[in-house]
Amino acid sequence: MSIKVKRSHAQPITQLLSKSGDIGYLMRQSRLIDQAQRHLRAHLPEEMREHIFVGGFRDGRLTLISGQASWLTWLRYEQSHLLTLLHQLPGLEGVSAFTLKVRPVRPVEAPKRYTRTLSNDAGKTLAECAADTDNPALKDALQRLASHASSHSDPKA
Repeated sequence: MSIKVKRSHAQPITQLLSKSGDIGYLMRQSRLIDQAQRHLRAHLPEEMREHIFVGGFRDGRLTLISGQASWLTWLRYEQSHLLTLLHQLPGLEGVSAFTLKVRPVRPVEAPKRYTRTLSNDAGKTLAECAADTDNPALKDALQRLASHASSHSDPKA
């Protein structure tokens, strides 16, 4: 059994982003969803703006997501008004209804940074080891490690 490599040529970006390309379709959908998100947030009451998200657009239905059912209940009552607002945007004239979903919305959190500290005693020990070492690469490495202790000096000392 052999594996044959297909020699294909890279497609020009204009072809990928053309009206018939899948990537072009996804790009247009993402722009429409972003426009709808911004337009809705601009017209929602202040207390609701951070709780309503546009989740998708398919078959003339715009999906709205919130972490609480109470916000979606308000949207259900204001559906005709919101549809009128969305019809002002080019490309969203075909929105006929909303699909309302309650999903937990978790804010994006930056990962916690854990910094390690080196005690002054450990720094002194590393500096002594560096002084007793003949290998220049190891000596430099030990001195760099020892310098971390002096830059993060103990406030108690």
